[in-house]
Amino acid sequence: MNRTWPDGFLWGSATAAAQIEGAAHEDGKEDSIWDAFARVPLAIAGGDTPEVAVDHYHRMPQDVALMASLGLQSYRFSTSWARVKPGDRAVNPAGLAFYDRLVDELLGAGILPWLTLYHWDLPQALEEKGGWATRDTAYRFRDYAVAVYDALGDRVDHWTTFNEPLCSSLIGYAGGEHAPGRREPRAGLAALHHQHLAHGLAASAIRSRAGERGKAEELKLGITLNLTTAVPNDPADPVDREAARRIDGLWNRMYLEPLLLGSYPADVLEDVREHRFEELVHDGDLATIAQPLDFLGVNHYHDDNVSGHPLGPDEPAPVVPTPRPTSSPFVGSEYVTFPSRHLPTTAMGWEVNPDGLCALLVRLTRDYPTLPPLYITENGAAYEDVVSADGRVHDSEREAYILAHIDAVGRAIDEGADVRGYFVWSLLDNFEWAWGYAKRFGIVRVDYETQERTVKDSGRAFAQVIAAARAEGAAEEVAASRV
Repeated sequence: MNRTWPDGFLWGSATAAAQIEGAAHEDGKEDSIWDAFARVPLAIAGGDTPEVAVDHYHRMPQDVALMASLGLQSYRFSTSWARVKPGDRAVNPAGLAFYDRLVDELLGAGILPWLTLYHWDLPQALEEKGGWATRDTAYRFRDYAVAVYDALGDRVDHWTTFNEPLCSSLIGYAGGEHAPGRREPRAGLAALHHQHLAHGLAASAIRSRAGERGKAEELKLGITLNLTTAVPNDPADPVDREAARRIDGLWNRMYLEPLLLGSYPADVLEDVREHRFEELVHDGDLATIAQPLDFLGVNHYHDDNVSGHPLGPDEPAPVVPTPRPTSSPFVGSEYVTFPSRHLPTTAMGWEVNPDGLCALLVRLTRDYPTLPPLYITENGAAYEDVVSADGRVHDSEREAYILAHIDAVGRAIDEGADVRGYFVWSLLDNFEWAWGYAKRFGIVRVDYETQERTVKDSGRAFAQVIAAARAEGAAEEVAASRV
């Protein structure tokens, strides 16, 4: 891939605590909502649980060595609220100690730690008090965030408050596909707003703590959203265009606009009027939510092809781009159809369309003048991997997907998007939420019986991209020093 990347462009990979750590009830950790959800019959494919996952909790030093062997410049990981503050009670020293060791291991390997505070694993004890549908949970999150910052803020400068709040609010509380599995539209909207509030409270508290430590300049604080392009199935059909507007409003703008503009989109407020969303928003909330951001993380896997026409009785059901529900209680009969544009698809049934990522990044740049620098914090694909006779995984489709999307990021930069890094999802095959262990996204294969790690061809290709980019950067530095 012959391209010159901006100075300091960051290459990394990402994981989440609940998906890789295992040790789900060791060293003081108690249930998260995902531990509890996994015990619900039929909630998780295959009856799988995150109890062991890929045993990263016990294999962390070896996994960091693997990251170093791939040349990763940064590792985006999450801390588990249910491990740090089991039951949301006192701080658990053993739980924090794991992340303390992880950060030191990363720094020792020359890898930048990029910490996410919430990747969906709310303590089950808080869910039993109402979870994210309860306003008080936002304040409990702030306290948890401060506890993690107090322990790690001397060495970790890059902090993400929330990963994909769409999934942990609307999909978990209204759609029911994700933990805690509730199907309550108003609870989903309450979770959406309370997570925004929690972001603002935590961001403010962490900035204050960083100032007290004399680290305000080093602190880089942001949030990660999973963003889509809602494409009308028939662009000439006003019904499909209206469906696309509603999906864009609910899945994109209800997150972007309060964070960047300090307001919720008026058209979406009208769409959800019957659920009395405005009653959830207290005086001062939007000012708290619209904290300054040092970066915006963008997670993107595919576009969403949207129609407002219900299926006819003889039409096959669409392939649903889970974790998003086929329909939403907020948008009427709209559904997402896959595939309909004659594009290849992944094992998830998701379209492969790198142009969609480029278009999304350019659109964000055009539509939001206050947009902070962007990082692609997740991008990747699941395929049906096969271990070949030579012991390797020749995952050519995933390799092509990653390389094409990296090229799309480069093209977006050429068109003016301020993108400063790319993190592939995922470093390791893992517990893939409601799919259990049935879907593999990793650039490193994990044998779930033996926990053996094998770098796939996609991982080797990604390592080559990083090596080439770093070599180009080093050559430019040498040339500049000779001027």
